[in-house]
Amino acid sequence: QVELVESGGGLVQAGGSLTLSCAASGRSFSNYAVGWFRQAPGKEREFVAVLSWRGAVKNYADSVKGRFTISIDNAKNTVYLQMNSLKAEDTAVYYCATRGTTIASTRHYDYAYWGQGTQVTVSS
Repeated sequence: QVELVESGGGLVQAGGSLTLSCAASGRSFSNYAVGWFRQAPGKEREFVAVLSWRGAVKNYADSVKGRFTISIDNAKNTVYLQMNSLKAEDTAVYYCATRGTTIASTRHYDYAYWGQGTQVTVSS
């Protein structure tokens, strides 16, 4: 049984920073792709960032490139999303997800395992 637990969300002012964590049990992140996605009210779930191959492969949505950083601590089996220079449009519920391959897909429907989500609210 794979379980993902996100943490680190909260309320922050525009321009501020937050770091989200995604801890896994039942699976080692080292062997699979792990992605972050987000969903704002009334909008579809969208890709944010993904890593694979123990962090050797990383990809970001254009909207967060240069501001967000995805990383992994293999010893803790935890993936992080460091978010800097936050904007009001970054407000959403953020989810981490993993799948059964190392292919770093940006499509949410390719991921079988999801966390419960953590709310990020950026005030302008």
